[in-house]
Amino acid sequence: MPANAAPARLTGAIEGFYGRPWAPAERLQLVSDLAELGLDAYLYAPKADAHLRRRWAEPWPAAEAASLAQLSKHCRDAGVAFGLGLSPFRLYADYGPAARRALQVRIRQLDDLGATFLAVLFDDMPGDTAELAVRQTEIVADVAAWSEAGRLLVCPTYYSDDPVLDRVFGPRPPGYREALGATLPETVDIFWTGRTVCATAIDEADVVDAAAAFGRPVTLWDNWPVNDGAKRSLHLYLRPPPAREGALASACAGHLCNAMNQPVLSLPALAGLAELHGRLPSAADWLAGQTQSCFSDCVA
Repeated sequence: MPANAAPARLTGAIEGFYGRPWAPAERLQLVSDLAELGLDAYLYAPKADAHLRRRWAEPWPAAEAASLAQLSKHCRDAGVAFGLGLSPFRLYADYGPAARRALQVRIRQLDDLGATFLAVLFDDMPGDTAELAVRQTEIVADVAAWSEAGRLLVCPTYYSDDPVLDRVFGPRPPGYREALGATLPETVDIFWTGRTVCATAIDEADVVDAAAAFGRPVTLWDNWPVNDGAKRSLHLYLRPPPAREGALASACAGHLCNAMNQPVLSLPALAGLAELHGRLPSAADWLAGQTQSCFSDCVA
C-alpha cells in the first residue's frame, strides 16, 4: 500500500537522457531550483544508470545508494516529490516466478530510498512480444501492489504516435494503447511524449486525443529541452517549451520536462514550464533575476 503522498499533478523535471548523468551536486542544485520555480517533481531516470535498466535487479553500490538517499532527503526538505524510474529491460518477454521475485526485491530496495512516486519505463525496448500490453500490465499490477510510493506511472513501449518507434523497435501491436489503458490499474498514470518523440508543438487537441486512446488523461513526458540524440546533441535549447499554450495545462494529468545534459542551461525551459502551469508569473522575469544575480556574484 502506498505510504508516501504525491502531489495531485506532477510538474517538474526528468533526468532521463542518454549520455553522462548529472553529478550529485548538480542534482541537488536542480532540485533547489525546481522548488524556487514552484515546480513539485523530479524524476531520476538517467539511461546510463545500469542499475535502473540493463542491470535493474542489482542494487546500487553503497556510494551511489548513499548519494540517492541524500537526494531523496533534499527533495523532501525542498518540498519536491522524488521519483525513481525503473526500466526493467525486456522483463515482459519472460515474466516468470524467478523474475517476479527479483522485481519484488528491487521494488523494496527502491522503497527504502523514500521515493514519492515510481515510474515503470518500457520505453526504447523491442515490442516483439505477444500480448505486449497484457504482459506489461501484469508487471505494473505487481509493482502497484508492492510499492509504497504514493504515485505510479508507466511509460509505454510506444509512447508517441511517431512512426520512428515502429521502425526502431518493431511494428506496434494493433490496439496497443487501447489495450494498455483498458488493463492497467485505474490509479496508474501513463506517460506520453506528444505526436512525435521530440514534439515541436503540443496542444490541447493532441492531449485529448491521446487520453481518448489510452482511456485516461496522460502525463506529458516532454522531450524539451533534452539534447541527447545524434542531431539534438549538436544544439542547446535555451528557451521555454515552444507552442504549448492554451488549455494544455488543464488537459494533461501532469507535465514533466526531460532536461538537457547541462542542468543549469535547462532552467529556461523549466521556468517556461512553471509559467505555463501558473507556478511562476513570468519566466522571463525570473530568468532575468537569475542572470543579474550571477553577474553580481561574478563581479563582487
